[in-house]
Amino acid sequence: MNRVKLTAQPYIFWLILFTAIPMLIVFYYAFTNEMGTFTLSNFRDMTDYSIVFFNSFRLAIISTAVCLILGYPMAYAMARLEKRGRTIAMILIMLPMWMNFLLRTYAWLTILENNGLLNHFLGLLHLPPLHIINTPVAVGIGMIYNYLPFMILPIYNSLENLDVSLVEAAEDLGCNSHQVFSKVILPLSIPGTISGVVMVFVPAVSTFVISRILGGGSSILLGDLIEMQFLGGTYDANMGAALSLVMMVIITVFTLITDRIDSSEEESVLMS
Repeated sequence: MNRVKLTAQPYIFWLILFTAIPMLIVFYYAFTNEMGTFTLSNFRDMTDYSIVFFNSFRLAIISTAVCLILGYPMAYAMARLEKRGRTIAMILIMLPMWMNFLLRTYAWLTILENNGLLNHFLGLLHLPPLHIINTPVAVGIGMIYNYLPFMILPIYNSLENLDVSLVEAAEDLGCNSHQVFSKVILPLSIPGTISGVVMVFVPAVSTFVISRILGGGSSILLGDLIEMQFLGGTYDANMGAALSLVMMVIITVFTLITDRIDSSEEESVLMS
């Protein structure tokens, strides 16, 4: 027991130093003004940024939904492949993730810019060019591309570990392929689906690199706004801390809700 406590001490020290203390600093700045006096004005003034909140959640929800629509069929197809096919598919999905996040995003800048590869290809087909760069559409494309693997992998893991005997039992009881999927496969893959939704939504709602590179400053999201409070010309650490705190609360509530849904789905599957 003493040995366990001894080995846990470095992790406890790391948790206190790099998690607990920064959180306390964020709380302090969020509830104080420049003079260090307690105030709630930082939270009241957030109404000035309501459009930023709306745009951030809109893009995050749309990107998460598109990742789910694209990711689930891909994960389902991967789970039905032979072992070699699964390995090749996994490599193809993981290969872009081995490159730097910034390089992947800048690659889309080369593709989507006005004189980029996409418009060059459209020109070869004698089609009019598209203005996508520096728009919310470009930011959404960047989110979907960068976060799609985080949707595929948890769903694939759930489908791969699915008990095949349950599918066989459903088929023996007279279920067709549609009923097997809707009554057995889909409910049992809900935990992986919920994990994928959380893993995509959380970074999407707080990103600032993608919106800066592909949005060109035209689509300011919460991540950009928080960065501007600390690193922009109008330094306001108190407002930045308040925005960060609200963001953490929203993400925590979202995670708890999805975890609750996950638990309810597991209970319903077990009862059925």
